[in-house]
Amino acid sequence: MGRAIRSWWVPAVCVAFVLVNALLTAHEFYWLNLLPLALLAAWALLVTPDKVLLFIVFATPLSINLEQLDLGGIGISLPTEPLMVALMALFILKLTLERDAIDPRVWRHPVTLVILAQLAWMAICVAPSSMVLVSGKYLLARLWFVSTMYFLATRLFADKRNMHRFFWLYLGGLCIVVCYTLIRHAGYRFAEDPAHWVMEPFFKDHTSYGAILAFFLPFALTAVSMPTYSFARKTAAFFALSILLAGILFSYTRAAWVGVAVAAGVFAILRMRIPAWAIFSVAAMAGIVAYANMEQLTIALESNRTESNDDLAQHVSSISNISSDASNLERINRWNSALRMFEQRPITGWGPGTYMFQYAPFQAARDRTIISTNFGLNGNSHSEYLGPLAEQGVPGLLLVIALVGVVSLTAIRLWSRLPPGVERRIVGAAFLGLVTYFVHGALNNYLDLDKASVPFWGFTAMIVMLDLEFPRLKELEG
Repeated sequence: MGRAIRSWWVPAVCVAFVLVNALLTAHEFYWLNLLPLALLAAWALLVTPDKVLLFIVFATPLSINLEQLDLGGIGISLPTEPLMVALMALFILKLTLERDAIDPRVWRHPVTLVILAQLAWMAICVAPSSMVLVSGKYLLARLWFVSTMYFLATRLFADKRNMHRFFWLYLGGLCIVVCYTLIRHAGYRFAEDPAHWVMEPFFKDHTSYGAILAFFLPFALTAVSMPTYSFARKTAAFFALSILLAGILFSYTRAAWVGVAVAAGVFAILRMRIPAWAIFSVAAMAGIVAYANMEQLTIALESNRTESNDDLAQHVSSISNISSDASNLERINRWNSALRMFEQRPITGWGPGTYMFQYAPFQAARDRTIISTNFGLNGNSHSEYLGPLAEQGVPGLLLVIALVGVVSLTAIRLWSRLPPGVERRIVGAAFLGLVTYFVHGALNNYLDLDKASVPFWGFTAMIVMLDLEFPRLKELEG
């Protein structure tokens, strides 16, 4: 009797679920339809978390933020962020149960130390924040991004095949979005104005879309000639490269174009095997010279009155227009607002994630433009550097600069000591992708979004794992 009951419980539960769900659906309650997916996700998280992590990578370009759908103002992306939260919980549980959950060398790596310092300072800044709940939520979001796409990714990348899978899965999802965007944009004859929104609902605007396309352009270019790839895979890489190039061109995202140009320059420097210390010395000197001649540079930039428009040549020329281009002037308005916020709270700032809620009173009348707003629309602080300065004070800015510096130094040294081959190409693709974002980050900020955080922390984890696999002393002795 008991055996018969046990053999019928699964069909009985299924029939009951169908009946209850039909009744609720008839009364316009649809959420129970998500229960099978939730159960499947829970099973996958427990049985095969690595595959869940890879699924998140593929799904990230295709994820949709509920805030864009006007569903109660919930700023969370589906299906990626709920899965990241679950993986973070499993990661924390694993840390409490297993001492070697993460390779001890990862904890000691300079990149990890800077990341941990960033998280610690961000947590310190939550308490004195002007909006504690907003800052707490921002910290949690950064934690689930870093936990999954950096710390768990280092476990994933212990098998180097997963580095290739990471690139290809994100690239696959991204190409779907680009094809959708190009087809939609073609209906408007690839005009500049529709380029700002044709990528919706997958990306909120053309600047974040262009930034991610630039992120993966170095890998697509590298994959075309990857030594270990088959002809079929190289052909797929060629088509992906073509799609990305078309996407970047018609995104009309000037910051992405600048990022790609700088990455090309960095690649040329790497090929010439210029030492890392020389690169950073020249960069520092260039910064000092630019600062010393700021007045002359400003006068020269103000003489440019080329407006952004459908003509690609003029659109490129408008990059330096700070006299009449509304987009460029609004960036300056946001930057000046960030600096004024910093002046009032120079140590701990106004709190992580609070810029968009607090900057309005800091806009000067002379800085406001025709697209200025008091509600944090059309972007945030427009800077991955000035944003932390306003929200987390001087230490926040210094830690961002430290992260950029230590990742760059690690990648450059690793690339220079690796022999020509697959690992060197992976390091180059990851680092140059990051370079495009380091540059783009001077003009926009997207690390609070899954679209940018997944490749940013994932590429960083790749560089760290390869740096640990090919330590400097062994390479020199070899």
